[in-house]
Amino acid sequence: MVVYLDNAATTPIAPEVIEAMLPVLKDGFGNPSSTHSFGRKSKALIETSRRSIAKHLNCQPSEIIFTSGGTEADNMALRSSVNVLGVTHIITSRIEHHAVGHTAESIKKEGKVSVSYVNIDEKGHVDLSHLEELLKIDKKTLVSLMHANNEIATLLPMQKVSDLCRKYGAYFHSDTVQTMAHYAIDLQERDLDFLTGAAHKFHGPKGIGFIYVNKKTKIGSLIHGGAQERGFRGGTENVYGIVGMAKAMDLAYEDVVGHQQHVQELKSYMIDELKAYFDDIYFHGETDPKKSLYTVLNVCFPATDKSSMLLFTLDLKGVAVSGGSACSSGSSKGSHVLEAINADMTRPNARFSFSRYTTKEEIDYALEQVKAVFEKTLA
Repeated sequence: MVVYLDNAATTPIAPEVIEAMLPVLKDGFGNPSSTHSFGRKSKALIETSRRSIAKHLNCQPSEIIFTSGGTEADNMALRSSVNVLGVTHIITSRIEHHAVGHTAESIKKEGKVSVSYVNIDEKGHVDLSHLEELLKIDKKTLVSLMHANNEIATLLPMQKVSDLCRKYGAYFHSDTVQTMAHYAIDLQERDLDFLTGAAHKFHGPKGIGFIYVNKKTKIGSLIHGGAQERGFRGGTENVYGIVGMAKAMDLAYEDVVGHQQHVQELKSYMIDELKAYFDDIYFHGETDPKKSLYTVLNVCFPATDKSSMLLFTLDLKGVAVSGGSACSSGSSKGSHVLEAINADMTRPNARFSFSRYTTKEEIDYALEQVKAVFEKTLA
């Protein structure tokens, strides 16, 4: 049996998404910037997809700008805030995705901004009192905090952060790559300046994402060249990717509550089974369903002489999981997220992440293989 439990890294493309993309790959080859019928057909596909995505998020189509993915979208939010909006102070946290953390540090090294890090607790919750203190600094400020952590699942109280940003006149960007199409997000109710998403996190294709830019927030282009995306993002559009992303979002929002209930049940079941088997086990981040991203579970296992081989052994048995963010898997350093919450880095950690396609049978098989790794050592 082969079990894929690394959906926080990427998700398999939904069959319906592939079906939607194939006609575009075959016949929709026209350049959207061309004025002939082939180009107009491609342009129409883009704008139809843009309207569909905007409808799901309850925003204006003109507020959606297509990008190559979440990393570019995050870069666009941060760099545009500094280069166009005049931001001189970025507030973020030590547990952000590197698309935000490394970008903020890069801009700081260029001498353009100061960067402050809001305090977080051992579960990854943002200290709102400390955030307010940082917001009192008399500088033009951007707050960039992710909606849910991609490694430890802790959710941000987005509205409370938004209220603080508005109170002190700060811009607010939230990386919603892990939560996009997994939660209903109403941008008429959520007051943000920037929000980012990537299709491959919700069963769409890789290489395509978007940034929402509040119509009240005027930004410039990160990638210069052509006048595509109304001048906000140069480069010929990824038409089939855009169509695939819109279809993936349609599928997700057909029954987002049902998907959430299904996956949360699997996550809760796995937590209960692990607790019943291991005396010495705990979970990084938040596990309260009201405060935790339901697709991610980060487990800290007992230290054993086989602990260093946990992920490798599971892989040999057909169970795909990760030790943290896929973007850091090639690094010799451990997880910056676990380090920031003062986790015990001497013990084996594994991130299990689920999708709407995950089954209880797959969870049972994964649990069986996890127990097999530890049974002789713990006996």
